Amino acid sequence: MEFYDINWIEFFNQKILGNSVKLWCYSALTFLSVYYGIMITVHIIWKKLKESRFRESKSFVKIMSTLADSTTRFLGLSFGIYFATLFLKIPPDKAAFIKPLPIFLFLIQIGYWGNSLIQYKLENIVEKKKNIEERHQIKTLIGPLRFILLVVLWSILTLVALDNFGVNVTALVTGLGIGGVAVALAVQNTLSDLFAALSIAFDKPFIVGDFIITDDYMGNVEKIGLKTTRIRSLSGEEVIIPNHDLLNSRIRNYKRMQERRVVFSFGVIYQTSLAQLKTISGTVKGIIESIEQTRFDRANFFKFGDSSYDFEVVYYVLDSDYNLYMNIQEEINFGMIAAFEEAGIEFAYPTRTLYIHQPEESQGNQRKDKPQETSKETPHDAEFQSILLPSQAE
Repeated sequence: MEFYDINWIEFFNQKILGNSVKLWCYSALTFLSVYYGIMITVHIIWKKLKESRFRESKSFVKIMSTLADSTTRFLGLSFGIYFATLFLKIPPDKAAFIKPLPIFLFLIQIGYWGNSLIQYKLENIVEKKKNIEERHQIKTLIGPLRFILLVVLWSILTLVALDNFGVNVTALVTGLGIGGVAVALAVQNTLSDLFAALSIAFDKPFIVGDFIITDDYMGNVEKIGLKTTRIRSLSGEEVIIPNHDLLNSRIRNYKRMQERRVVFSFGVIYQTSLAQLKTISGTVKGIIESIEQTRFDRANFFKFGDSSYDFEVVYYVLDSDYNLYMNIQEEINFGMIAAFEEAGIEFAYPTRTLYIHQPEESQGNQRKDKPQETSKETPHDAEFQSILLPSQAE
């Protein structure tokens, strides 16, 4: 049969799945028109918004651009299927699936829009904070808060979709409540880390960027996740600690230290005169007070050491920066060396004095015991010892 010999009227009136070919053609054309019409329109709108000179200043334009960016094919499919099915007679056994399908696809698209809007709003909150510390605090909250909002959003959309497919949502929710107990017991470690993340987010014992010490680990907090917190240690490696373990340990947060209390000690030799000893505290005080960002507290001669007069000094560095503290301590040490050299005062170092005792010889030759200083050494711990030499046989 040639093409021109086909009876087109009869052809278009043929039934396929309960609908004529003509209705199927109308339905297909409608679907293609609606689908491509929506997708082309969204692309044009997105392009115009992207080129808009108000994109960086107008909140409404930013929101619309965000929605256009997150628009997927589910939008075109949902409207295309909906309008295409208006031309068709759908059997009752198929209607329970086909009729809710456009709504289901549209709910998925709503989920994408909601996800983008949540992300946009949270990022917008961070951008509005000009203070760096405030930004770190907000970033600590963003992860857990975004997770909770997304769970709520997709849970609602899922329940609405199931309800449209004829599922008894009330019975389902009741069943989930009972089954949730078993699931919670199975994943209790994960849930404990999740709730620990929420505790960190709202209580803020530390935030991203803080330098903390916990147990044997120390470093800067890089990320606070839903299950773990990541710390960049001083030696460079990344330390990953479960949130639950982290909250159960003792945490020392050095970022929130307003000032640093420094205690150090030194000793001077026992040959130092009383007049010189009385000037040492004042000398150290003057050195510390001459350095910026310091506050002198005290300097005292506090004990007699094994080989020195020992002094203890306390001062404050008016900043939490560790490098600044080390530079100040170095400057104090250099100043003390210069001042003590000028005053003729010597720093003590560990010494040991040895006295040798020679006993009387066994053959009657009497000799006077003459203790004599023979040597000075510098061991790790200073002490005085008397060494008795044994008799020497002739």
